[in-house]
Amino acid sequence: MNETKKVAIVTGASRGIGAAIASRLAADGFTVVVNYAGNVAEAERLVASIETAGGRAIPAQADVSDGAAVARMFDAAQAAFGGVDVIINNAGIMKLSSIADTEDALFDSHIAINLKGSFNMLREAAKRLREGGRIINLSSSVVGLYQPNYAVYAATKAGVEAMTHVLSKELRSRDITVNAVAPGPTATALFLDGKPQAVIDQLAKLSPLERLGQPEDIASAVAFLAGPDGAWINGQVLRANGGVI
Repeated sequence: MNETKKVAIVTGASRGIGAAIASRLAADGFTVVVNYAGNVAEAERLVASIETAGGRAIPAQADVSDGAAVARMFDAAQAAFGGVDVIINNAGIMKLSSIADTEDALFDSHIAINLKGSFNMLREAAKRLREGGRIINLSSSVVGLYQPNYAVYAATKAGVEAMTHVLSKELRSRDITVNAVAPGPTATALFLDGKPQAVIDQLAKLSPLERLGQPEDIASAVAFLAGPDGAWINGQVLRANGGVI
């Protein structure tokens, strides 16, 4: 366990990639705010696991699509730990549909959570993050692959990448880096649910490494950007996908 006094908020951290990121940052010495939208039991289990391993974490409920809820989460982190140094914009949904068959509700939910949710976190972080902080957004390698049925999801992630590039320039002189990690096919419930095994096997072979990514693979990329070795990386999108694109 490394020692650091830095505080990280990880959104959508109760399971999947978010949980792996929270666990890895805690192991690297960060105090972790484990954000969740609705599943308090999973968030509390993760916090307990982190603390059992010698780390420090607290759960924090907030719907990232609600700007006021995001502000309250930052308030709580500041009250508990004195401030925030790192945010990981991981919360997101992925429901697939062709453009012709996409209903308004599906479109609106992706915009609200994936795009506006990331924006709400970025806006708050831009005003509150301590000097020397790190902002790491989660994009996706579907931006570049452009597969059928991923249009709405890919559009939200393309927006996240655009905000990444712009905010890295807006935070000039504050020693805060802004980057994105864009996973490829990764073995999480978000990715696997609803897909036949034949489709999963096909997607696993897209990478020259011929396997799905694991949540820990993505957490390692995030940890690099959040840690001291990532200090000179800014305004970039790191495609953590095993060579898919």
